[in-house]
Amino acid sequence: MRHAAPVKLTVLGSTGSIGTQALDVARERGWEVGALAAGRNLTLLETQVREFRPKVVSVAPDVLADARARLGGVPVIADPAELAARETDVVVNAMSGLPGLAPTRAALEAGRAVALATKEAMVTAAPLIWQAAVRGGGRLVPIDSEHTGVYQCLTGEQLEDVAELILTASGGPFREGPADLGGVTPEQALRHPSWTMGQKITIDSATLMNKGLEVMECASLYGLPLSKVGVVIHPQSVVHAAVRFRDGNLKGQFGPTDMRLAIAYAIDAAPTGMTRPGDVQGARRGPEVAGHLGWPLAGNWEFRTPDLNRFPALGLAYRAGEAGGLLPAALNAADEVAVPAFLARRIGFTDIPRIVERVLDETPGGEVSWEALEETAAWATARAQELAGMEVEA
Repeated sequence: MRHAAPVKLTVLGSTGSIGTQALDVARERGWEVGALAAGRNLTLLETQVREFRPKVVSVAPDVLADARARLGGVPVIADPAELAARETDVVVNAMSGLPGLAPTRAALEAGRAVALATKEAMVTAAPLIWQAAVRGGGRLVPIDSEHTGVYQCLTGEQLEDVAELILTASGGPFREGPADLGGVTPEQALRHPSWTMGQKITIDSATLMNKGLEVMECASLYGLPLSKVGVVIHPQSVVHAAVRFRDGNLKGQFGPTDMRLAIAYAIDAAPTGMTRPGDVQGARRGPEVAGHLGWPLAGNWEFRTPDLNRFPALGLAYRAGEAGGLLPAALNAADEVAVPAFLARRIGFTDIPRIVERVLDETPGGEVSWEALEETAAWATARAQELAGMEVEA
């Protein structure tokens, strides 16, 4: 069923890479933006408020007073979860890290349709997120290009017929060299060959941790074991995902390296999206986005097996995902510390997976609950800070 126009959006993380591109799509399609959550970037938020005229805005608590002074006439609150639960057609959750969990839960429990870019929801808390969807009747569709690619490939198919879900990776800036990654600089690691993204995800792409998180997310989204989710290096970044079926047939999704295409599809699909793993309904697609109908189908495409010795972070993600429990939360929290430490030149590039591995080795077991996730993330953050030689906050 197609949306009635105009679609009304709530955009969480509106000043980040995915959030700003979601607003690009909203502008192009003439969609209404009813609410924005923006953290601390008040300068960009001011511009967005002037253009889209949302009814309410959320910011970080420490800039709440400043935001209220600068955004006169617009109600400003400090809780994005409250924003996520408000009536809207689609909640675009582009908040990064564990802070994006509570708004995801709130939106689903309130019965909202969620276009989800927050990897941590499925990586660390998938059982709890699906429980929230069932309780409240909310639906979700992933935003990542790889996961919307899988989603599109699964439309009209049966999960029991799937032999393998295949995610592609560009290989990042170091797929060809240098042989020794110990001395690479943040500037080198930030030169992604295919995509324009935020710093954290760009470094995660260079280590292949991002692809590892996507593997974990993919298994949780579609209810399949990690052994059925594979990764191939595809330098051209044209094929975003593929599905191999038990009869031997392969089905792929490919296109330009423009996240606005994946964002538009996720928003189109969200109102009829998943309420349980793999419950893929497909979507009635909207009009052209970003002028890509003339994109040429040309060039040579390469596919390679990833080198887990060179990029151990991918193997660590498989390890955490297979172990389950609280290890995915610990892996994610440790990486959230190690990447900024590398960007600040406190540690080397190869220290990122070393710190993550050490934290995984020391993570205690336990059942997944909202409280346990919070405690594990706090412990793993502090431990990773110690390993990175950083001052641990009291």
